[in-house]
Amino acid sequence: MDQLTGVSKNSQALRPCRRAHSRTDGSRVPAGSALPEPDPARSGGVLPGAAQAQAPGAAGASVLSSPLPAGTHGQPAVAGSGAGYHSPNSPIAPLPVRSDVVPWSVLTDLTKKTTANAVLPVFNAQQQGMHQTVQRIQGFMVPMDAKPTQKHFLLTSVPLTCSFCIPGGPESMVEVKAKTPVRYSLEPVVVEGKFNVLPNDPYGLFYRLVEAVPVK
Repeated sequence: MDQLTGVSKNSQALRPCRRAHSRTDGSRVPAGSALPEPDPARSGGVLPGAAQAQAPGAAGASVLSSPLPAGTHGQPAVAGSGAGYHSPNSPIAPLPVRSDVVPWSVLTDLTKKTTANAVLPVFNAQQQGMHQTVQRIQGFMVPMDAKPTQKHFLLTSVPLTCSFCIPGGPESMVEVKAKTPVRYSLEPVVVEGKFNVLPNDPYGLFYRLVEAVPVK
């Protein structure tokens, strides 16, 4: 009998509380009624106990490594601007380190000015000094047609075929006009030719390499 009495007491302790509850505005909820769902508008738009996502660059947020600068002065990379971002999740390997090519960090280190009709590059002294000189550029090939070999194409710092990557701006690409056809490849391509800076190109390009030939 004592055991049954103990079970009865325990079962009463497990029954849901049916006392009246107070709302946040001071009014009472009748006994036995379900508590209302929290109102996000009254809690600053965040449900109590909900995890808040951190904005990119916020303290404590994970920072992914990149073979290219994350952005100007350490700011996050923005699509269509700067050097772009090669994600470590990309199935395409980043550009290998080579000492015989112009680093993309050199080409993308510039400022821009906005006019009524265009956004124009403002080249620094190093970039201006490269004008009309022979240079080697390494990048990912963007063909202009479906032919297996190309004489007119773009080289970019980040593969545009990568869905995990962030493409850069005009400073992250070089127009190439080759002297001899270059076979299209998903792998990095290196070409050598006469380098030109383009202060006001009608197509919005910043750099061009002419009379280019492939280099191993």
